[in-house]
Amino acid sequence: MDISTAAIASIIALTILVGISCVNEDLNVGFLGIGFAILVGGLWGGLTGAKVMSSFPLSLFMILVGVTFLFGMAQTNGTMEKLTAYSVRMCKGNTALVPLIVYVLTTFVTTIGPGNIAGCALMAPVAMAIAARVGMPAFLMTLIVVGAANGAAFSPFAPTGIISNGIIAKMAPALGLAPESLNALAWKIHFNSELAQGFVNIGGFFILGGWSWIQKQRGASLDIDELAPKPSPFDKHQILTLSMVAILILLVVVPGLPGMKAMFPKVILNMLSNVGSIAFVLSCVLMLSGSGDSKAAVKVMPWGVIMMVCGVSVLIDVMDQAGGLNAMIKVIGAVSGPTTINFWLGLVPGIISAYSSSSGVVMPMFLPMVPGLIKEVGGGNPVALISSINIGAHLVDTSPLSTLGALCIASAGEHEDKAKLFRNLLIWGLAMSVVGAIVCYVFFGLLGF
Repeated sequence: MDISTAAIASIIALTILVGISCVNEDLNVGFLGIGFAILVGGLWGGLTGAKVMSSFPLSLFMILVGVTFLFGMAQTNGTMEKLTAYSVRMCKGNTALVPLIVYVLTTFVTTIGPGNIAGCALMAPVAMAIAARVGMPAFLMTLIVVGAANGAAFSPFAPTGIISNGIIAKMAPALGLAPESLNALAWKIHFNSELAQGFVNIGGFFILGGWSWIQKQRGASLDIDELAPKPSPFDKHQILTLSMVAILILLVVVPGLPGMKAMFPKVILNMLSNVGSIAFVLSCVLMLSGSGDSKAAVKVMPWGVIMMVCGVSVLIDVMDQAGGLNAMIKVIGAVSGPTTINFWLGLVPGIISAYSSSSGVVMPMFLPMVPGLIKEVGGGNPVALISSINIGAHLVDTSPLSTLGALCIASAGEHEDKAKLFRNLLIWGLAMSVVGAIVCYVFFGLLGF
């Protein structure tokens, strides 16, 4: 295989970038990615710095900013916290229902927009307090919270789903996907994530002690007012915030339903072109009505992840132009077939993601390979390959080395042996790279989900 100097340089740059992301979380690899892209493009690719920077995914950046800003206001004005508190009270003291309530609530909170990290940050303290009160091991509660948060991470309203869908939209022509099919595709990938994450994490919960814990809880109850005191009613600003979130969901979902797009005037559809544009308009309503604090919202937005995704995407684009992406595709394709490719796309992203950012580094690195891999191995379902990458990268996030696992450890009760919890979550998380690969092979390779 003949590889150009520019291609080799781009692969080396990406390898260094991934290595840095694994060992030093203080360095934002997005900014490094742009710097490396300028060096590789200028020294070996014949590209000017301006040409390299034109690869910056502006559309994806704006969508992420719009959605995370809207939910930043919902988070900082107390709306999400109250919504969580009211929802926890639904178990009404029935301890056996606690795992189900926590799983469904975490899924709901993540799906409507905050995303897996914010959803876990909201739920982990509440869930771990409940676990301590009802005698559930923190390890089992972590599987419930992280499994639910990551299962719902690919919602079209959530940052991780937006990242995935933005990269897919860019490579849609190479996959032969029509623009009008992308909305349905986004929900299919979200469903696949819910299915695989639920199978692994709920299965792990029951096998590793959850079922016996539930059996012991039959008939037991707790004082829900002591555990989750009833919060004050939603004020007018929080009600408006909930209304804006509901409108966001409706304006994204309804136009995508069969025959519904024709019911909207073209000028309205122009403004509803993507979830980011809707979020910006709704954010203006909250700001102008005094319902949202824009300064506080900007501070809680995940700027680091946003720049990671966009910066790594710039390097990947230069790598593609230099021929490095095609070289990596040929290496992976050499050991894969149309079915077994799902195993490798679950395994390799999973291993890297155990030490690096799933959405910030791994997804921008592997998703652009999908069109080339389908050609290289002589077939394959693009939805299956995309799902394998996304799920393989996120199943390992129960590890304490990830933000989600770390949030759960930090929230665990004082009676917990946190060193033991760290060790158990680390073993589970690392094992998920292999388990995830097998699940992806079975679900998306053999069964064709």
